[in-house]
Amino acid sequence: MRFFDAAATREALAFATLIPSLKKAFIKGCEVPLRHSHTIDVGDDKTGTVLIMPAWEADRYLGIKTVNIYPGNHARGMPGLHSTYVLFDARTGEPLAQMDGNEITSRRTAAASALAATFLARDDSSRMVLLGAGRVGSLVPAAYRSQLPITHVEVWDINPESAARLVQQLQGEGFDAAVVASLPDSVARADVVGCATLATESIVHGSWLKPGTHLDLIGSFTPQMREADDDCFRNARVFIDTDEAPQKSGDLIGPLSRNVMSPADLSGTLAALCRGAVRGRLHGSERTVFKAVGTALEDLAAAAQVYEKHV
Repeated sequence: MRFFDAAATREALAFATLIPSLKKAFIKGCEVPLRHSHTIDVGDDKTGTVLIMPAWEADRYLGIKTVNIYPGNHARGMPGLHSTYVLFDARTGEPLAQMDGNEITSRRTAAASALAATFLARDDSSRMVLLGAGRVGSLVPAAYRSQLPITHVEVWDINPESAARLVQQLQGEGFDAAVVASLPDSVARADVVGCATLATESIVHGSWLKPGTHLDLIGSFTPQMREADDDCFRNARVFIDTDEAPQKSGDLIGPLSRNVMSPADLSGTLAALCRGAVRGRLHGSERTVFKAVGTALEDLAAAAQVYEKHV
């Protein structure tokens, strides 16, 4: 059984190769059962949560991601989330490798958004506004640049210092990057608006979006979370990563419950886009929205790439 730490996992997941790997995985498909969630009482009225997320291709690999969420760790000066990924041979059950689950999750999340953008953003998109300067958000510009001519990035974060640090990092990566001075103005001139936050109230307004904009909603993976207001979904073609998204994301639960849109208004999944079963962007002036909540299929594809890169 091989062991790949964070650096080795990251090194094997270059976006130029990971995004095509995800596309192949969405085309082929795999078995993805519902995730298991368990609460652990750790005393002092504090709890931890363990998420267990399996996926497999019967003729190839079986993978299990374990995510341990312990909010009380912040008081101990420790990260509140730890994640590992174990890859097996699905034909025999033999353990093949353990790898860093945080790197798997963050890089496949950014890669999936960039994959969707290849179908939904304009081919000439060069200006991005990024909301959220955390682990996933910091990877989104590079993931997009591997597929589209993104050169300008403006960054907003609820913590201005985090936004400034990410701008400095992006400048070092060759982007023309700046901190957002006025969010409405920045969004209004963007070709792509990417959101990777933990917001529970909308921070992007549809009235700010110009015709032809692609809105990428990465946060809001629970019913309580929300990044976009109702107007973001009006007069836009809306795509989702999986059929579970309308039940998991507050960004979709809210507009659906208020009849801003109906399930029939959802234009298709990422798998349908990859397989050519639905059309992506139809013309340069339409607005598109992609709402993702994540899937263990992406984890399995990323883990397989890590393993095959190193063996």
